[in-house]
Amino acid sequence: MAYELYYWDGLQGRGEFVRLALEDAGADYVDVVRGAKKDGQGMGAMTKIIESKSEPQIPYAPPFLKDGELIVPHVANILLYLGPRLGLAPKDEGQRYVANGLQLTIADMVTEVHDTHHPLASGLYYEDQKDAAKARAKDFIDNRIPKFMGYFERVLKQNPHGDKHMITDKTTYVDLSIFQLVEGLHYAFPRATKKFVKQYPRVQALHDAVLERPNIAGYVDSERRIPFNESGIFRHYPELDQDA
Repeated sequence: MAYELYYWDGLQGRGEFVRLALEDAGADYVDVVRGAKKDGQGMGAMTKIIESKSEPQIPYAPPFLKDGELIVPHVANILLYLGPRLGLAPKDEGQRYVANGLQLTIADMVTEVHDTHHPLASGLYYEDQKDAAKARAKDFIDNRIPKFMGYFERVLKQNPHGDKHMITDKTTYVDLSIFQLVEGLHYAFPRATKKFVKQYPRVQALHDAVLERPNIAGYVDSERRIPFNESGIFRHYPELDQDA
């Protein structure tokens, strides 16, 4: 049976980290909300699960993955589940928890990216918090990007199996997620990230190596890849960008 991925239509968002793993592995999956109502898909299918009063596993919010009767919520949790099944996780069980820790750190940074344009409240429009967003984005560019990227650069440098993998000597879902993180940062903050190749050469090289993977390259150039836009997590507001 095909995996069923549930996430908002029209957005890359957090769901994209899961899509990249499925696409890289050539897995059979359905992006349910993007499907037709007549096929039992669409937004109503996701709402039905979230609002269910009988479903034994009720996810709080998307993304979540359905594999048969099992529902797995949260990006890092989904990838911890999918990684071994897709050949995108370390074989050693202990190393899988190291990979999960790296993925959770990526999730932390993604949350901080979101908070650059919604620093006060998710329920407010960006236009209602622009001044706070400018202050938050400046701190993110000046302090948080170097903190996170410096860490990822150090992890790559210290990997005894080579500096183009975050862990072990083979591509894992963590590498794919670093690719998406860098893609998003380049989109949202082109001025702040224009020197990435000099500042974080290993991180940028990992990004470039992932893009050369045939299934990823094909996906990125396909209609299945939703473009970045100003409704997602990575948003480009020129007034929030600045030179690093």
